[in-house]
Amino acid sequence: MRAARLLVAIATAVGVALPATAAEAAPGIQAFQRTVGTAWWQEPAGGRLTVSLDDTVSAATAAGLSRAVSRAGGAVQREPGVLRKHIAGADPFFGAAGGRCLIGFNARALPDYYFLTSAHCVGAVGGTVYADAAHTVALGTVATRNAGYDYALVRYTNTTIAKPSAVDLHNGTLAPITSFGTGYVGQTVTRSGATGVRTGRITALNATVNYADGTVYGLIRTSVCSEPGDSGGPLFSGAVGLGMTSGGSGNCTSGGTTYFASAARAANAYGVAPY
Repeated sequence: MRAARLLVAIATAVGVALPATAAEAAPGIQAFQRTVGTAWWQEPAGGRLTVSLDDTVSAATAAGLSRAVSRAGGAVQREPGVLRKHIAGADPFFGAAGGRCLIGFNARALPDYYFLTSAHCVGAVGGTVYADAAHTVALGTVATRNAGYDYALVRYTNTTIAKPSAVDLHNGTLAPITSFGTGYVGQTVTRSGATGVRTGRITALNATVNYADGTVYGLIRTSVCSEPGDSGGPLFSGAVGLGMTSGGSGNCTSGGTTYFASAARAANAYGVAPY
């Protein structure tokens, strides 16, 4: 009930219409989903709601949110930079429309082999993705995608390219991935991508982010930096795959925050696993 009361206070501050009952409002904190440039999550201990605001959120909106959330016992914080999806996998692939993204994790459901990546990296189901920018080497076809959680599954059609169940560390070595997991707050994690190999910690689970082009749910929030070009790439800890890069704020020069789609949620939804 505390989360539901806090939602009502937040909604009043920003003019968001809530469902008729608190029970409808509370699940997933989905009611607060209209203000671009915000993200929110519940702390594991005590369930306190934290709302972060990027640089696009106006001072007036920020002040209203701060008052409402403070009165309800929650917390508001600024997140420097602009929350955005990072397009440009750890090895790269290229969409039919020309975008460059990264493979998250290879997986399989025999007899087929697949890879997990971010939904915003791929086009419609059935579309082709390529191994090269010139679109001369077909890699696979989009099997399914979920924009709400920002993950997708691509089925390999290319039988000649090696598909190890591992992450490319861009130094001539691979990090094997043997399982998918959900992670925990405080866990040390690693991301491999276009900006190299970066480390940090998980700072929240099941976060919701309001990007300019839509809301994404169920994300892993981390202190790992990322930049455009890192989208779809893997977050992992040891041999456990955790997530695919969705987006974030800041950069790898001054530091930033990155959100990842859940690899475990995607794998469970699609019935695939590492090998």
